[in-house]
Amino acid sequence: MTQHALEAARRLAPRLAARAAEHDRDGSFPVEDFRDLREAGLFGLMVPTALGGMGATFAEYAAVATELARGNGATALVFNMHASVTGALGAVTEELAEALGVPDEALAARDRLLTAAAQGAWYAVAMSERGAGARLSQLSTVYEPADGGWHLKGSKTFCSGAGHADGYLVAARSAADQSVVSQFLVPAGDGLTVEPTWDSLGMRATSSHDLHLDVTVPADRLLGGVEGLALVVAQLMPHWLVASYAAVYVGVARAAVDAAAEHLNARNLAGLPAVRSRLGRADAAVAAAQLVVAEAARRVDEAPGDAETNRWVWRAKLLAGTTAADVAASVLEAAGTSATRRGHPLERLYRDARCGSLHPATSDVCADWLGVAALGGDPDRDGTVPRW
Repeated sequence: MTQHALEAARRLAPRLAARAAEHDRDGSFPVEDFRDLREAGLFGLMVPTALGGMGATFAEYAAVATELARGNGATALVFNMHASVTGALGAVTEELAEALGVPDEALAARDRLLTAAAQGAWYAVAMSERGAGARLSQLSTVYEPADGGWHLKGSKTFCSGAGHADGYLVAARSAADQSVVSQFLVPAGDGLTVEPTWDSLGMRATSSHDLHLDVTVPADRLLGGVEGLALVVAQLMPHWLVASYAAVYVGVARAAVDAAAEHLNARNLAGLPAVRSRLGRADAAVAAAQLVVAEAARRVDEAPGDAETNRWVWRAKLLAGTTAADVAASVLEAAGTSATRRGHPLERLYRDARCGSLHPATSDVCADWLGVAALGGDPDRDGTVPRW
């Protein structure tokens, strides 16, 4: 099943690439890309086979995401959000559920959401806020009990796929106790308003607009059925919050190398040693970053949440983000001024690659986390500001 997913991603990548320039130029959402992803069954990639999905591992997700990003990084980035939601939900084993106190009815609700994904529903993530970023402990969106369910009110930013997804993973703080942070799967519809604010340097086709919420959802939309799990899950599964981005930016970096090679051959520049050296260094750097991402993913599958696994997770995000930006800048310089014109693949890839270091956790935050760990401290707790 998952080999089929990788083959589907490789087959779809050229289609995504063919549409990428138009959506980048217009800042429009690649609706056709997501139609293709749905028809290929990829929305069920992380859904357990018992619920109709492909039951992919994290390593298999990483391989698929990398291939999709070689086509269009923006599409792969939005797909990453959906995979993060379904992957985290699917990773809640019976043992973990018991340890977290997740009731049976919450597991049944989770299974309904996953089954819907296997049948073609897709989910976005509404976590970040202006002034707080992705730090869960600093959120201003609040929730409280209401009419047998929950009422959520607040505003989110950088919500990739806003206005197109079937549901949104929303992080919010309890109005009664601001230290309690929970997550809800809010269906698209009444009570949600999309404010078109996304007009960015790179990843322009993600429709990462602001999302305003003033909505009441059923009780079973509280993920896990227990309040206060969001920060716990962030520490148990940092790979979905950190390293899942890494696979995307490895794909973007590889696409930049491929586009540079095509441009250099077409312009008869391949005979210049300096040009070849830049391309060779870029190829080696991308290969190294991809190996680190693969190692992190392997460890996630074998020992999720383990201290050494988490170090590899943070290494993967740091190296993927910095490598993508460095590689894209270098090969753009090798290609010359003609590759900086709007509409040239390298110009778009340069801008997209520059965003890799900025996604949470940013490269500086990743490096600080790793530095604390190298010094023998607790990187999740030691520091001047909360990680989450």
